[in-house]
Amino acid sequence: MVIQIPKETSPRPFLKWAGGKSRLIQQYIPYFPKSYKTYYEPFLGGGAIFFYLQPTTAILTDINAELINTYCCVRDNVEELISLLKEHKKQHNRDYYYSVRNNSPSSALEKAARVIYLNKTCFNGLYRVNSQGKFNVPLGRYENPNICPEDLLRVASAGLYHAEIQQADFTEVLNRATGNDDFVFFDPPYHPINNTSYFTAYSANSFTKKDQELLRDTCAELASRGVRIMVCNSNSEFIQKIYTEINFEIHTIKATRSINSNIKNRGMIDELLITSFKDFYLPKQ
Repeated sequence: MVIQIPKETSPRPFLKWAGGKSRLIQQYIPYFPKSYKTYYEPFLGGGAIFFYLQPTTAILTDINAELINTYCCVRDNVEELISLLKEHKKQHNRDYYYSVRNNSPSSALEKAARVIYLNKTCFNGLYRVNSQGKFNVPLGRYENPNICPEDLLRVASAGLYHAEIQQADFTEVLNRATGNDDFVFFDPPYHPINNTSYFTAYSANSFTKKDQELLRDTCAELASRGVRIMVCNSNSEFIQKIYTEINFEIHTIKATRSINSNIKNRGMIDELLITSFKDFYLPKQ
């Protein structure tokens, strides 16, 4: 099947995602490696960096099984997925939203359509589950949500065509990335900078300090092989300390925080971009 792609359109995220990196890409550009062959993104989320870079070879993974299934369906069966989303669009109302939220279908395509439908209609486009792993975000206040962005999905499908997509823990990258032809971009759940900045739970298990340290150790091992590493995280003393211990470069990025229980704590904040290499792209003069 030939997918008709609108002219002058580049692949970009088709899901709204907490902590998405679309607005930060311009600040990241000077720090991307000059060259690499295989790109890895072990915390895929909305995939903004992958869609921007469009690497020839990419290994995309995430622990979230529903997210990975959705990416696979967008890549492999986008027209069937669009048909299902059109049906969701026709039936959308408050009662329908909660019916879909509370009932998980059996087929992969129906599950993917459910994820996208809920993402486009839930509050703030959050993905959050309870301790039983059930999606629990309430309905958002949208007059006309874009439930079936056909062109966006088709372009994303084409962008994902050559990507390998798998459900996996982030440490699995240790089994694949081996040298300086590899570039790994890590965008983990951020370490909280205060008691109001906790964002619960992207998956049924929260990302703890021990997980952050395991990620740091994973980065250290990859860097010892010559793998190029970039890591995003909060500007916290803990994160600065653990990456300073392994002599990584730490850079400050300006970001906009839009999710916080205290509205006064929303707005511009500093985040960290951490790298294991120094052969950056230089900003154009």
